[in-house]
Amino acid sequence: MASTSDPRGGGDVPAASGIMTTSASMLCSENQSLIIEMRKVFNMMKEIAVDLERENESAKVNELENTVAELLATYEDCTYQTSAIESVGNTYHPGAELTDFKKLLNDEFMKFKGNKSSAPQNHPIMRQFREAIWNVHHSGQPMPGEEQEDIVMTNNQSTILNITCPLSGKPITELAEPVRGVDCMHVYEKKAIMGYISRNAQAKCPITGCPRFLRQDKVVSDPLLLVEIEEMRSMSKENMTATLVEDFTMTDDEEEED
Repeated sequence: MASTSDPRGGGDVPAASGIMTTSASMLCSENQSLIIEMRKVFNMMKEIAVDLERENESAKVNELENTVAELLATYEDCTYQTSAIESVGNTYHPGAELTDFKKLLNDEFMKFKGNKSSAPQNHPIMRQFREAIWNVHHSGQPMPGEEQEDIVMTNNQSTILNITCPLSGKPITELAEPVRGVDCMHVYEKKAIMGYISRNAQAKCPITGCPRFLRQDKVVSDPLLLVEIEEMRSMSKENMTATLVEDFTMTDDEEEED
Protein backbone atom coordinates (compact mmCIF):
# COMPACT_ATOMS: atom_id res chain seq x y z
CA MET A 1 0.00 0.00 0.00
CA ALA A 2 1.38 3.44 -0.87
CA SER A 3 0.37 6.96 -0.02
CA THR A 4 -1.60 8.83 -2.68
CA SER A 5 -0.77 12.16 -1.11
CA ASP A 6 1.97 14.02 -3.03
CA PRO A 7 3.01 17.46 -1.72
CA ARG A 8 4.56 18.31 -5.11
CA GLY A 9 1.12 18.10 -6.65
CA GLY A 10 -0.38 20.47 -4.11
CA GLY A 11 -1.64 17.79 -1.70
CA ASP A 12 -2.83 18.85 1.72
CA VAL A 13 -0.09 17.51 4.03
CA PRO A 14 -1.82 18.36 7.35
CA ALA A 15 -5.05 16.75 6.10
CA ALA A 16 -3.19 13.58 5.06
CA SER A 17 -1.48 13.36 8.44
CA GLY A 18 -4.82 13.84 10.18
CA ILE A 19 -6.42 11.06 8.16
CA MET A 20 -3.52 8.77 9.02
CA THR A 21 -3.80 9.56 12.74
CA THR A 22 -7.55 8.88 12.73
CA SER A 23 -7.17 5.63 10.75
CA ALA A 24 -4.39 4.43 13.05
CA SER A 25 -6.50 5.21 16.11
CA MET A 26 -9.40 3.14 14.73
CA LEU A 27 -7.13 0.19 13.95
CA CYS A 28 -5.55 0.38 17.41
CA SER A 29 -8.99 0.36 19.00
CA GLU A 30 -9.94 -2.78 17.06
CA ASN A 31 -6.69 -4.48 18.08
CA GLN A 32 -7.21 -3.47 21.70
CA SER A 33 -10.62 -5.14 21.66
CA LEU A 34 -8.99 -8.34 20.41
CA ILE A 35 -6.27 -8.12 23.07
CA ILE A 36 -8.88 -7.69 25.79
CA GLU A 37 -10.77 -10.78 24.62
CA MET A 38 -7.52 -12.78 24.57
CA ARG A 39 -6.77 -11.72 28.15
CA LYS A 40 -10.20 -12.97 29.18
CA VAL A 41 -9.45 -16.28 27.45
CA PHE A 42 -6.15 -16.60 29.36
CA ASN A 43 -7.99 -16.12 32.66
CA MET A 44 -10.62 -18.67 31.68
CA MET A 45 -7.94 -21.20 30.71
CA LYS A 46 -6.18 -20.65 34.04
CA GLU A 47 -9.39 -21.29 35.98
CA ILE A 48 -10.08 -24.47 33.99
CA ALA A 49 -6.51 -25.67 34.54
CA VAL A 50 -6.80 -25.10 38.30
CA ASP A 51 -9.99 -27.19 38.40
CA LEU A 52 -8.28 -29.95 36.39
CA GLU A 53 -5.27 -29.89 38.70
CA ARG A 54 -7.55 -30.34 41.71
CA GLU A 55 -8.85 -33.49 40.00
CA ASN A 56 -5.25 -34.61 39.25
CA GLU A 57 -5.79 -34.44 35.48
CA SER A 58 -2.12 -33.67 34.80
CA ALA A 59 -2.19 -34.59 31.10
CA LYS A 60 -5.05 -32.19 30.41
CA VAL A 61 -3.32 -29.45 32.40
CA ASN A 62 -0.19 -29.90 30.27
CA GLU A 63 -2.27 -29.65 27.10
CA LEU A 64 -3.78 -26.40 28.33
CA GLU A 65 -0.34 -25.01 29.20
CA ASN A 66 0.90 -25.78 25.67
CA THR A 67 -2.16 -24.02 24.26
CA VAL A 68 -1.47 -20.98 26.45
CA ALA A 69 2.10 -20.87 25.09
CA GLU A 70 0.82 -20.95 21.50
CA LEU A 71 -1.79 -18.28 22.16
CA LEU A 72 0.82 -16.09 23.87
CA ALA A 73 2.80 -15.88 20.61
CA THR A 74 -0.29 -14.51 18.84
CA TYR A 75 -1.07 -12.22 21.77
CA GLU A 76 2.43 -10.75 21.70
CA ASP A 77 2.35 -10.20 17.94
CA CYS A 78 -0.99 -8.42 18.33
CA THR A 79 0.41 -6.07 20.96
CA TYR A 80 3.50 -5.32 18.83
CA GLN A 81 1.28 -4.66 15.81
CA THR A 82 -0.86 -2.27 17.85
CA SER A 83 2.24 -0.39 19.04
CA ALA A 84 3.56 -0.23 15.47
CA ILE A 85 0.28 1.16 14.10
CA GLU A 86 0.12 3.75 16.89
CA SER A 87 3.73 4.79 16.27
CA VAL A 88 3.22 5.21 12.53
CA GLY A 89 0.01 7.13 13.11
CA ASN A 90 1.74 9.57 15.48
CA THR A 91 4.87 10.17 13.38
CA TYR A 92 3.76 9.88 9.74
CA HIS A 93 4.21 12.88 7.47
CA PRO A 94 3.78 12.63 3.68
CA GLY A 95 7.03 13.14 1.79
CA ALA A 96 8.09 13.73 -1.78
CA GLU A 97 7.95 10.00 -2.55
CA LEU A 98 5.05 7.58 -2.23
CA THR A 99 5.07 5.82 1.15
CA ASP A 100 5.46 2.05 1.36
CA PHE A 101 3.18 1.54 4.36
CA LYS A 102 3.70 -2.23 4.42
CA LYS A 103 7.44 -1.78 4.91
CA LEU A 104 6.93 1.11 7.32
CA LEU A 105 4.62 -0.93 9.57
CA ASN A 106 6.83 -4.02 9.36
CA ASP A 107 9.91 -2.01 10.36
CA GLU A 108 8.06 -0.60 13.38
CA PHE A 109 6.71 -4.04 14.26
CA MET A 110 10.19 -5.57 14.26
CA LYS A 111 11.50 -2.65 16.32
CA PHE A 112 9.00 -3.38 19.09
CA LYS A 113 9.36 -7.15 18.83
CA GLY A 114 13.16 -6.97 18.85
CA ASN A 115 13.15 -5.27 22.27
CA LYS A 116 11.19 -8.07 23.96
CA SER A 117 11.90 -11.62 25.08
CA SER A 118 10.17 -14.23 22.89
CA ALA A 119 10.33 -17.05 25.47
CA PRO A 120 6.72 -17.78 26.53
CA GLN A 121 7.81 -19.32 29.85
CA ASN A 122 9.17 -15.91 30.89
CA HIS A 123 5.97 -14.06 30.11
CA PRO A 124 4.02 -12.79 33.18
CA ILE A 125 0.81 -14.42 31.91
CA MET A 126 2.50 -17.82 31.67
CA ARG A 127 4.13 -17.43 35.08
CA GLN A 128 0.75 -16.57 36.61
CA PHE A 129 -0.80 -19.60 34.90
CA ARG A 130 1.87 -21.99 36.16
CA GLU A 131 1.85 -20.51 39.65
CA ALA A 132 -1.93 -20.94 39.93
CA ILE A 133 -1.51 -24.63 39.03
CA TRP A 134 1.36 -25.09 41.45
CA ASN A 135 -0.53 -23.50 44.34
CA VAL A 136 -3.31 -26.10 44.13
CA HIS A 137 -1.13 -28.68 45.89
CA HIS A 138 1.92 -26.65 46.96
CA SER A 139 0.60 -23.36 48.29
CA GLY A 140 3.30 -21.22 49.90
CA GLN A 141 6.13 -23.32 48.44
CA PRO A 142 8.50 -22.06 45.72
CA MET A 143 8.05 -23.61 42.31
CA PRO A 144 10.87 -25.87 41.05
CA GLY A 145 13.89 -23.76 40.09
CA GLU A 146 12.76 -20.76 42.12
CA GLU A 147 13.88 -19.47 45.50
CA GLN A 148 11.54 -18.38 48.29
CA GLU A 149 11.97 -14.68 47.45
CA ASP A 150 10.87 -15.39 43.87
CA ILE A 151 7.38 -16.14 45.20
CA VAL A 152 6.90 -12.49 46.10
CA MET A 153 8.12 -11.40 42.64
CA THR A 154 5.75 -13.77 40.86
CA ASN A 155 2.77 -12.92 43.05
CA ASN A 156 3.22 -9.22 42.40
CA GLN A 157 4.03 -9.60 38.70
CA SER A 158 1.65 -7.52 36.62
CA THR A 159 1.54 -5.42 33.49
CA ILE A 160 0.52 -2.47 35.70
CA LEU A 161 3.68 -0.57 36.67
CA ASN A 162 2.57 1.02 39.98
CA ILE A 163 0.34 -0.45 42.68
CA THR A 164 -0.85 2.85 44.18
CA CYS A 165 -1.77 6.26 42.76
CA PRO A 166 1.14 8.63 43.56
CA LEU A 167 -1.28 11.51 44.20
CA SER A 168 -4.20 10.01 46.10
CA GLY A 169 -2.23 7.19 47.72
CA LYS A 170 -5.05 4.75 46.97
CA PRO A 171 -4.30 1.22 45.72
CA ILE A 172 -4.85 0.87 41.97
CA THR A 173 -7.56 -1.72 42.64
CA GLU A 174 -9.58 0.85 44.63
CA LEU A 175 -9.48 3.78 42.17
CA ALA A 176 -12.90 5.13 41.15
CA GLU A 177 -11.69 6.27 37.70
CA PRO A 178 -8.29 4.81 36.84
CA VAL A 179 -6.39 6.34 33.92
CA ARG A 180 -2.98 5.62 32.41
CA GLY A 181 -0.30 7.82 30.89
CA VAL A 182 0.18 6.97 27.23
CA ASP A 183 3.92 7.69 27.33
CA CYS A 184 5.06 6.35 30.70
CA MET A 185 2.21 3.84 31.29
CA HIS A 186 1.81 4.79 34.96
CA VAL A 187 -1.69 4.64 36.47
CA TYR A 188 -3.46 7.41 38.40
CA GLU A 189 -6.82 8.44 39.82
CA LYS A 190 -8.38 10.56 37.04
CA LYS A 191 -9.58 13.47 39.20
CA ALA A 192 -6.24 13.73 41.00
CA ILE A 193 -4.01 13.59 37.91
CA MET A 194 -6.14 15.98 35.84
CA GLY A 195 -6.04 18.53 38.66
CA TYR A 196 -2.30 18.05 38.95
CA ILE A 197 -1.78 18.65 35.22
CA SER A 198 -4.00 21.75 35.18
CA ARG A 199 -2.01 23.26 38.05
CA ASN A 200 1.38 22.64 36.43
CA ALA A 201 2.43 24.05 33.07
CA GLN A 202 5.18 21.40 32.87
CA ALA A 203 3.48 18.49 34.60
CA LYS A 204 6.08 15.80 35.18
CA CYS A 205 4.86 12.31 36.06
CA PRO A 206 4.55 12.24 39.88
CA ILE A 207 6.04 8.74 40.07
CA THR A 208 9.52 9.09 41.61
CA GLY A 209 12.22 8.71 38.98
CA CYS A 210 9.89 8.91 35.95
CA PRO A 211 11.20 11.52 33.47
CA ARG A 212 8.03 11.79 31.37
CA PHE A 213 5.83 14.87 31.17
CA LEU A 214 2.04 14.55 31.11
CA ARG A 215 -0.72 16.16 29.05
CA GLN A 216 -4.44 15.78 29.62
CA ASP A 217 -4.97 14.31 26.15
CA LYS A 218 -2.21 11.76 26.84
CA VAL A 219 -3.77 10.37 30.04
CA VAL A 220 -6.53 7.96 29.09
CA SER A 221 -8.76 5.18 30.39
CA ASP A 222 -8.13 2.40 27.91
CA PRO A 223 -10.30 -0.74 28.10
CA LEU A 224 -7.26 -2.97 28.65
CA LEU A 225 -6.42 -1.12 31.87
CA LEU A 226 -9.74 -2.13 33.43
CA VAL A 227 -9.08 -5.77 32.54
CA GLU A 228 -5.59 -5.59 34.05
CA ILE A 229 -6.94 -4.06 37.27
CA GLU A 230 -9.53 -6.82 37.55
CA GLU A 231 -6.69 -9.33 37.12
CA MET A 232 -4.85 -7.63 39.98
CA ARG A 233 -7.93 -8.01 42.18
CA SER A 234 -8.16 -11.67 41.23
CA MET A 235 -4.49 -12.26 41.99
CA SER A 236 -4.85 -10.57 45.39
CA LYS A 237 -7.79 -12.84 46.25
CA GLU A 238 -5.82 -15.92 45.18
CA ASN A 239 -2.83 -14.90 47.30
CA MET A 240 -5.08 -14.21 50.29
CA THR A 241 -6.72 -17.63 49.93
CA ALA A 242 -3.34 -19.32 49.68
CA THR A 243 -2.15 -17.54 52.82
CA LEU A 244 -5.28 -18.59 54.75
CA VAL A 245 -4.81 -22.21 53.67
CA GLU A 246 -1.19 -22.10 54.79
CA ASP A 247 -2.15 -20.58 58.16
CA PHE A 248 -4.79 -23.25 58.78
CA THR A 249 -2.28 -25.98 57.88
CA MET A 250 0.27 -24.55 60.31
CA THR A 251 -2.40 -24.39 63.05
CA ASP A 252 -3.35 -28.03 62.51
CA ASP A 253 0.30 -29.07 62.68
CA GLU A 254 0.81 -27.16 65.93
CA GLU A 255 -2.27 -28.78 67.49
CA GLU A 256 -0.98 -32.25 66.55
CA GLU A 257 2.37 -31.45 68.20
CA ASP A 258 0.58 -30.40 71.39
